[in-house]
Amino acid sequence: QVRLLESGGGSVQAGSALRLSCEIYGPTDNNFCMGWDRQVPGKRREGVATIKSDGTTTYVDSMKGRFTISKGNTQRTLYLQMTDVEPEDTAMYFCVEAYLCDTIITGRGGRYRGPGTQVTVFS
Repeated sequence: QVRLLESGGGSVQAGSALRLSCEIYGPTDNNFCMGWDRQVPGKRREGVATIKSDGTTTYVDSMKGRFTISKGNTQRTLYLQMTDVEPEDTAMYFCVEAYLCDTIITGRGGRYRGPGTQVTVFS
């Protein structure tokens, strides 16, 4: 079974940068898509970004140009570099593995999801 563990969240001022990490444990398959989504209590889950095994990335429009998704050299770590963060980016961020990138980017989750890491942006 795959286990995902996020880290790197925190409380930062608007305009700052933050890098989230996700360690991937267990059997992986390059046919799956990895990504990030986020959620605020009481609101629906929102996709953030995805990356395929060939390196193809997809971003939700509001995060394009500010967030960058990438993988580590061993393919066992997923990153989300966040820059110029805004108070609206405050949420719990989750690392997700899915059969299709579309399910992550549209906020429908995936096959596995980590416990999350909290990002709070204050103005």
